[in-house]
Amino acid sequence: MATFLYKLGRFAFRRRRLVALLWVALLALAGVGAASAPTATSSSFSIPGTEAQKAFDLLEERFPGASADGATARVVFKAPDGRKMTDPAHKAEVRKVVAELRSGSDQVASVVDPYQAKSVSRDGAIAYTQVSYKVSGMELTEKDREALTEAGQGAKDAGLTVEIGGDALQAAPETGASEIIGVAIAAVVLVITFGSLVAAGLPLLTAVIGVGIGVSTITALANVLDLGSTTATLATMIGLAVGIDYALFIVSRYRAELAEGRDHEEAAGRATGTAGSAVVFAGLTVVIALVGLAVVNIPMLSKMGFAAAGTVAIAVLIALTLIPALLGFAGKRVLGRKARAASRGKTGPADGDKPNMGTRWARFVLRRPVAVLLAGVVGLGVVAIPATSLEMGLPDDGSQPTSTTQRKAYDLLSDGFGPGFNGPLLIVVDGDKAAADGTAKDIQKLDGVAAVTPATYNKAGDTATITVIPEDRPSSAETEALVRSIRDTSGENVHVTGATAMNIDFSQRMNDALLPYLALVVGLAFLLLMVVFRSVLVPLKAALGFLLSVVAALGAVVAVFQWGWLGSLFGVEQTGPIMSMMPIFMVGVVFGLAMDYEVFLVTRMREAYVHGERPGQAIVTGFRHGARVVTAAAVIMIAVFAGFIGSGEQMVKMIGFGLAIAVFFDAFVVRMAIVPAVLALLGHRAWWLPRRLDRVLPSVDVEGERLRELDASAADADDADEERELVRV
Repeated sequence: MATFLYKLGRFAFRRRRLVALLWVALLALAGVGAASAPTATSSSFSIPGTEAQKAFDLLEERFPGASADGATARVVFKAPDGRKMTDPAHKAEVRKVVAELRSGSDQVASVVDPYQAKSVSRDGAIAYTQVSYKVSGMELTEKDREALTEAGQGAKDAGLTVEIGGDALQAAPETGASEIIGVAIAAVVLVITFGSLVAAGLPLLTAVIGVGIGVSTITALANVLDLGSTTATLATMIGLAVGIDYALFIVSRYRAELAEGRDHEEAAGRATGTAGSAVVFAGLTVVIALVGLAVVNIPMLSKMGFAAAGTVAIAVLIALTLIPALLGFAGKRVLGRKARAASRGKTGPADGDKPNMGTRWARFVLRRPVAVLLAGVVGLGVVAIPATSLEMGLPDDGSQPTSTTQRKAYDLLSDGFGPGFNGPLLIVVDGDKAAADGTAKDIQKLDGVAAVTPATYNKAGDTATITVIPEDRPSSAETEALVRSIRDTSGENVHVTGATAMNIDFSQRMNDALLPYLALVVGLAFLLLMVVFRSVLVPLKAALGFLLSVVAALGAVVAVFQWGWLGSLFGVEQTGPIMSMMPIFMVGVVFGLAMDYEVFLVTRMREAYVHGERPGQAIVTGFRHGARVVTAAAVIMIAVFAGFIGSGEQMVKMIGFGLAIAVFFDAFVVRMAIVPAVLALLGHRAWWLPRRLDRVLPSVDVEGERLRELDASAADADDADEERELVRV
């Protein structure tokens, strides 16, 4: 592989105008496709095989046009102190709002009059109207949401408190500001790392081009493949992360090759052949992690994974071709001022002759490997303890900041009707009136039930729906227990659905898929790393270290967002269960980034070991060349992810915190401390591979051994030329 990539790098360097033109043309083509594609809607959300999904499917069949999985909103009214919502003036204002809601959007399926539905609290202070839509919350346009939020303005002017809750206000998280902050911090870190604006700009430029092509392609194909807006968000996050990392690795190696005295074209070829090989395998591990999301068997997640994996593949191709091409345009400007001066003979010894921070740290670990290993493992183990209390679920409006209208509506409903009104359960009975009445009576006897409404039948009279109001809030363990009790005590013809039940089923699917997903991702990556490192123990150490960092990160997430420790520092206003996607999401994203750092750092150690250095010296060499780059890459990723902590959305805040702390643990504790300590203790055994495996595994030459052979051949040719010249003389 190293030889092929070496030739590819030299070709891209020589034909840099052609290569750059091709990538610009691809970007323009993808942009035109995205601009001309019809406006994308949200991907349809389904969880095949679950009870909640079966109920939705039955409703679609038996209640055609009912939009069972459409968005809902609750407009909550509160009368001034000492007044009631049943006052004639207040009734008139509420009915005006109902009329405005009905006419405000073509997507409105129904609006319930609170006085006809008797949705007024016992003390008369609070009332609410329910709005049902024909499409999901993510498919509503801004115009639809504006019509919803503006409908109550007249009632507010009349002195009523009006707040709105429900998933109709749900929108794709706004991440533009976070991305800009992340890119700005990345630019600063790159300038500090390279000491050159040109070298710092290359990773940013190529990452933006890769993300532009990937996201534009996703946008162009969104309607055809039913891709939602969150798909592009994930692709952007991952694409920026790996795009900067991969370009950073190759540019850093290119500068190192120049420092060894190679000409620019040869340095580009060598950098692509060696660091490029690490990029290929690091990219494959990320692709495996993202494509592996298909094992969860949730179509939306599978599509997100495939789309993000495509963006990663584009980032790899750009790193292998566009980076060498741009290096050809950059010339010596890719070096810092000191390095350029040194190359002209204007300074003393090269910086590479002096031990850098990476070298000093590696030597410290080699002197005290046991102490460093114990400190790292015990420290992460202590942080991981809260993960044993992990409770998973999906956030509801009760987890929103107290300043939002959704949270205010949630609290008003809880005060006026009880917390269960925020998460009603929809029971679908596949049977006649007798079956429905019997089901309602049985449910009424269960613990945790606040109210059961009379059954509503379809035209054929063979299917009924019953609404059950739990006593507790939607995300509580008591409500989850009630859902399970209804399912356990009812027959096969009774299904529980609604947003609350769907969330419970989603969380259960995530729980069930976590171990298979881990086994698939870690297992395939283990085999891949065994091919890269020609070792059994190094991949095993990499996988175990990753699991330790992810569990520790989950422990930190639980401590902050579930227990509330340091919650005020991170803006956590309401503790609750951890988002059910969080463990799998962290495994997928962090595993890919962790393997990037592992491959780049340890490949350099392996390269030094193969070329004759002793195990301890190989560790020092790997850190001398790789520690600064890996540190810069990790700081950039932490900054990008930490930018999301400032979001007002609890879910986005949790993702940002979880990913940032996971990258911190993995890069600085596992890769920088535990990895060299373990390798130091193992010595030569770290690179042991059974002979049978050695014969079976393909040889990919990640270390560039064949490039050394090219050097030897060139040297022999030069010696032969000299001998012939001497003979002629």
